Amino acid sequence: MAPREKSKADSSKTIRASRLKAAARAEKPRETKAQRLTRLAAEQMELEADEVCDWVCSWEFELAARAGGARLVAGVDEVGRGPLFGPVVAAAVVLPAGDEFLHHFEGLNDSKKLTEEEREHFDARVREAAVAWSVAEVDVRTIDRINILQASRLAMKIAVEGLRQRGCEPDHLLIDGNQKIDAVCRQTTIVQGDARSLSIAAASVIAKVHRDRLLCELDGQYPGYGLARNKGYSTPEHKAALLRLGITEMHRRSFAPVAELFEAEVDGIDIDIDIEFRLVGD
Repeated sequence: MAPREKSKADSSKTIRASRLKAAARAEKPRETKAQRLTRLAAEQMELEADEVCDWVCSWEFELAARAGGARLVAGVDEVGRGPLFGPVVAAAVVLPAGDEFLHHFEGLNDSKKLTEEEREHFDARVREAAVAWSVAEVDVRTIDRINILQASRLAMKIAVEGLRQRGCEPDHLLIDGNQKIDAVCRQTTIVQGDARSLSIAAASVIAKVHRDRLLCELDGQYPGYGLARNKGYSTPEHKAALLRLGITEMHRRSFAPVAELFEAEVDGIDIDIDIEFRLVGD
């Protein structure tokens, strides 16, 4: 009898544990598709950022593309995938071929590895020396509608189309990351390409300087969030301002910190409406 009683007790414990797990799952808010895709994109960025490699920013990929028959090679990159506020920005840059231009880009690297002064320096150099360059923005509403990963790809596509509008038709794209874009030409994706390809590094600088300047302008329109300092990223200052001032139309509602606050605001509106309805009914 003892073993049988023990078996019943174990079974009872298992049932109770299952019920507790089910209750915990029920209490946990269900993740929307947009929030899941945003989380996965953020996790991918963290994985890429964790890769510590001593890359050399060079012409290696450009030379390989030209050896394969390419005439105009464009570097493509985006910035602003992680912030809670503002658009995602992409740039496409075609740098001139030839050793005589090398001195223009000595020291050029991933924009995140450069100081603000160095970025401003190379931004001016690239705009002056490039065969062509283009910048594109994808707004917050589109980010929330199609998710940040697809919005980043869209921004890069629009930037490439901007080159064509300037009379420059690239026949090979070097794209930072591991996602190709909707473009009819050869494409090479390069993880951490902004630290390995001078063309992609140039695009990263152009996009970064453009977005930073934009956020400084938006800081005047949306005071109190520290946008000129945090550039829309989820800093303690920014999150404290969200709690104090609430969200704006420029905040990304598909991003968890903003989504949670937005849902709380909506719940508050529902409560107010319910109270008002009862008062009128009385």
